[in-house]
Amino acid sequence: MPSGKITKQKSKKIEWDAIFGALEKWRDDLGAQDPSVNTVAEHYRRSPWAVLVSTIISLRTKDEVTLAASERLLEKAANPAELAALKQEKIEKLIYPAGFYRNKAASLKKIAVILLEQYNGKVPSSMETLLALPGVGRKTANLVLNEAFDLDAICVDIHVHRISNRCGWLSGKDPAQTEMILREILPVKFWKRINRLLVLYGQTLCRPVSPFCSRCVIAKYCCKRDVKRTR
Repeated sequence: MPSGKITKQKSKKIEWDAIFGALEKWRDDLGAQDPSVNTVAEHYRRSPWAVLVSTIISLRTKDEVTLAASERLLEKAANPAELAALKQEKIEKLIYPAGFYRNKAASLKKIAVILLEQYNGKVPSSMETLLALPGVGRKTANLVLNEAFDLDAICVDIHVHRISNRCGWLSGKDPAQTEMILREILPVKFWKRINRLLVLYGQTLCRPVSPFCSRCVIAKYCCKRDVKRTR
């Protein structure tokens, strides 16, 4: 995959330590709960199965819905064998009202069967094998590698993509390209932290339309690219 265009800020030093320091202080002062998948990962002691299930449910779904749906499903299906034994209609009922719950239920059941037949009931720990599972894209795979296996991976969702481009750190046409550019310019020590911080920041302050720039803690590191209106 092409790395895409990197803005002039590649040659200009980006103050990553200051940026992440400000974001982490903001999160601590706010006392906010981490995104749902991170919460599930901690609750289930970094279980790869729990993280994978929760991440799939989380796609295009609000955090509070994801958390409740994940808990309901994992209570009935704590491992692939238990989920494979459930009827798809039961899985749908357990994860409703998650977005695209029927498609997700179908993917989860297929994944459970594949894990049992090909991986001895274990979630694989490589990008290539994760991407081969139904309904698993790069965002999901990277989050599983991060949260379940403690591997260095950059999970780029719409928030990470939007904020990275808005600040002028890079120019990526989509989340996949933004991930590839971040792999070139972002120090590895921040790879695991960027998603957790920027998802919360994007949900709270750096909103898609009319962001709260007056309250931004990283405003000095942002060029407000394509921002038409602020609060």
